[in-house]
Amino acid sequence: MNHVMLDIDGTLIQSYEFDEKCFIDAVREVTGLELKADWENYPHVTDRGILKTFISRQAPHYSLSELEKAVKPVFTRNIQKTIDSEPALEVGGAIEFVSYLRKSKEHLVSVATGGWGETAKLKLESAGFETDGLILASSNDHHSRIEIMNTARLQADSTGLVPVTYFGDAAWDVKACETLGVNLVVVGNRVKHHQQIKDFAPLERVLDFVDK
Repeated sequence: MNHVMLDIDGTLIQSYEFDEKCFIDAVREVTGLELKADWENYPHVTDRGILKTFISRQAPHYSLSELEKAVKPVFTRNIQKTIDSEPALEVGGAIEFVSYLRKSKEHLVSVATGGWGETAKLKLESAGFETDGLILASSNDHHSRIEIMNTARLQADSTGLVPVTYFGDAAWDVKACETLGVNLVVVGNRVKHHQQIKDFAPLERVLDFVDK
């Protein structure tokens, strides 16, 4: 038995760039301030974590709960308008991979994303993923990626004993997996790693990284 945990933006869906733009635009609309997108200098690159850092750097007059309550609906609207105009696209083979895992008796599957759950589902469904019954931990659960991953792990496996392979695409995924001791497969070329794939095709090749 193996537990496959998946990021969304840049991993399952080709959504990293438009997601970032929609978020920055939402913060600007709500606060009138330009969010600095130097993500490597943020301690937590999640929707909630970014707002925490933004408050400490640029907007100390806001509380996190106040700003999150104001930004989230604007961001959600921005995402909805974007995918209404042009549906999100899967990373090659991702839908088949997730579908296979969800049907398999040999695998547990979960999604752990730094985005908020509401927009995560919008993007997944726009790209053609089935979300009913899908275990999904998000920035709704915590500002820390590590804690989001821990939430997904416990929701899928209450024992916490099933080995995890995480598919992600960014430097913060590498750091989180190193901290947790999780097997990581990097999707795409945003960051270098000893286990790396362009996309999820063919299925058999990707499963080799999981079924060790």
